[in-house]
Amino acid sequence: MTSFSRMSLLLAGLLMMTSTLAIADPPGDPKAVTSDKGEYKDKDGNPTYNIKDGTVDWYTNVGAEQYGANCLQCHGPDGLGSSYAPSLVDSLKTLSYSDFQATVIAGKKNVNTSNDLVMPSFGENKNVMCYMDPIYIYLRARSTGALGRGRPDKHEDRPADWEKSIDACFS
Repeated sequence: MTSFSRMSLLLAGLLMMTSTLAIADPPGDPKAVTSDKGEYKDKDGNPTYNIKDGTVDWYTNVGAEQYGANCLQCHGPDGLGSSYAPSLVDSLKTLSYSDFQATVIAGKKNVNTSNDLVMPSFGENKNVMCYMDPIYIYLRARSTGALGRGRPDKHEDRPADWEKSIDACFS
């Protein structure tokens, strides 16, 4: 098992242990109050978007791209859901960042007489894990109505260290 795999499983376990606390703690105010290397955070330190005059931050833009590459086939265009998987636009209205992470890393299974919901684990998929924050940020912007349907037309420039951080994640 690689160190990336062990770290993903450890994080998933920790997030699952604390997920009962996070259920009662929705995402909160999405207003960006800090920025570090182009990634904005809200007052609670959760990743968030920054959209000004129709221009989205770099992470929201990348999140839209990566959502299209990794999530759209099940959750539908623009996060609106499909007959196969629920709307993430609706889910992110009440789902905390830690619950989002736990679900992506460990997957989710809710099978009973009225549901047949199964989301696979993406904890070892670097194409998802390395872009978890941008995907969350994009969906958060969609869930609050700050970002409409379709790809953003304009975005901030790529942060100087972006390629280094992505390369480090994939190595």
